[in-house]
Formats: sequence, structure tokens, C-alpha cells
Amino acid sequence: MRTPGSSAAPATSTAPTASGGASGAGQYGLSREARNLHWLLTNLVEEVPGILSVAVVSSDGLLLLSSDPGQHAERPAEAPKGPRGSSADLATIVSGLGSLTVGAARLMDGGPVKQTMVAMEEGSLFVMTVSDGSLLGVHATPDCDMSVVAYHMALFVGRAGHVLTPELRSELRQSLEDAR
Repeated sequence: MRTPGSSAAPATSTAPTASGGASGAGQYGLSREARNLHWLLTNLVEEVPGILSVAVVSSDGLLLLSSDPGQHAERPAEAPKGPRGSSADLATIVSGLGSLTVGAARLMDGGPVKQTMVAMEEGSLFVMTVSDGSLLGVHATPDCDMSVVAYHMALFVGRAGHVLTPELRSELRQSLEDAR
């Protein structure tokens, strides 16, 4: 696990090009930026204890990128299967929670929402805004270190936010469709 003071690979590092990775789909034919996002997401799930699954959702609620919670061997057997074991379900929850908090912030004149955290008896849910209006959602174990999860989410957002162009969002959506 990285500590808050350690460095991580920059978004411009060479990402794997073989099949597999964050969405479980093959990465052949994807742009360098798309491969880098896959690498960053996989790294987030594998390096941060307690993270069960991750979804990146576009500002219009469409799943762009997700982890496969079943592929991580270190996941405890008693861990929640959450949300129905589907990245599409996590994306729906993240999108809905993002909308709800934006509406609440408007009503309260609170300014833009930066992060939302929901602590449940059997898990935690974190949602963080990406610069383009997309959302990063993380489902974690109830005993995760919330500050470590939030820190690594902020690192992901800082590295990924500037590359989520309309073209890249379209490419990521298409790669998810092709994987079905």
C-alpha cells in the first residue's frame, strides 16, 4: 500500500496493453489515455486496502470504467458482495447519489459538491467529483481507513480528470459495449 507521502505513477506512464485490467475487457486497440485510466483504476483497487469495487460514471450517468470486484484475490470471503455484484448497479447508485448531493448543495447554497461519503454497517460508499462532471465511486469495506480511501481517490481524480475528454468518454463507453 502506498502512504500519503509516496509517489505514484503519473497518468502518462506506460499502461498495460494486454487483455484484462479494470473492466475485465481486452485493452487492445484502446488509446494510450484509455489504457492509462484502466491502469490507474486497477492500481486504485489493488493498492488500497478495503476497496471492493470502483466505477467512473459520466456526467450523464453512463458507466465509463469499472473494476471487477470478483477478480481481486485479497477480498475477504465475508466481505459484502455489494451492489448486487454489478458494476452497472454501482454506477447507478453513484449517479443517483451524485445528483442528490448536487441538488442538496444548490438548495443550501453550499457550492459545488466535492465528495460524499456514506458509512453503512456493512460497507462504505464514497463519491468524488471529477473535473468534467464525471463521478468516481468507490464501494469499500466497513473497516476501511476512510482517510486513505479518500486520499487515493483524490489522487485518481487529479490524474484522470484532465484526460476525460468527450472523445475519451466516447471511447470508454464503446469499449464497454464491445465487451458485452
